[in-house]
Amino acid sequence: MRIGALQKTTMLDFPGRVSAIVFAQGCNFVCPYCHNPDLKRQGDLLEPDGVLEFLTRRRRLLEGVVITGGEPTLQEGLAEFCRELKELGYAIKLDTNGSRPDVLERLLRENLLDYVAMDVKADPRRYPREISAADAGDAVSASVDILNGSPVPREFRVPCAEPFINRESFQAILEMIPGDIPIFLQKIRLERVLDPDFFAGRGRALNRAEMELLRAQADSRGKTCLIR
Repeated sequence: MRIGALQKTTMLDFPGRVSAIVFAQGCNFVCPYCHNPDLKRQGDLLEPDGVLEFLTRRRRLLEGVVITGGEPTLQEGLAEFCRELKELGYAIKLDTNGSRPDVLERLLRENLLDYVAMDVKADPRRYPREISAADAGDAVSASVDILNGSPVPREFRVPCAEPFINRESFQAILEMIPGDIPIFLQKIRLERVLDPDFFAGRGRALNRAEMELLRAQADSRGKTCLIR
């Protein structure tokens, strides 16, 4: 595992559990609004053994571990790291962009995940080059299907930035997700992003009123949708 950072405590990122967050370094997407740009680049790493030692000491205070990034499913040691966390008694939440359905399926099959949060960043039928260097839509669709067939609790997250998300692209996303699975519309924070020039040109963050219209669009189709 290439671990770029560790947040020792969170009460917000894993529903119902006090958790730590492990940030995997490296990502195969180039989302211009990424708010963890340092994890995209090579940098100083934490020793996995040191992270596990910390989590061993905190077992009485923490209930879960969130593995995020970057993109954790790129890590060759992810499954083994999850097994070690399970041996410590932790519940595991995985944050993923859905680009590695084979890895996601394996982790679920081996009962290594207790919750999955997956981003759907655009209409999966036409993932834009500004997000993925190669067309990732088929992989994203496969990951959605895998999660839809799993009993593990999950949520889908939609970062609200034009030109990637509008009524048409959001409708395509809604059609993929069962009505009882929560969809979170995520506000784009522009203070620190991977590609500020993109938002000085044709890109922009949707405002609250526009996000409310998307939420209403989901509600009208019986979907569970919240703004975050």
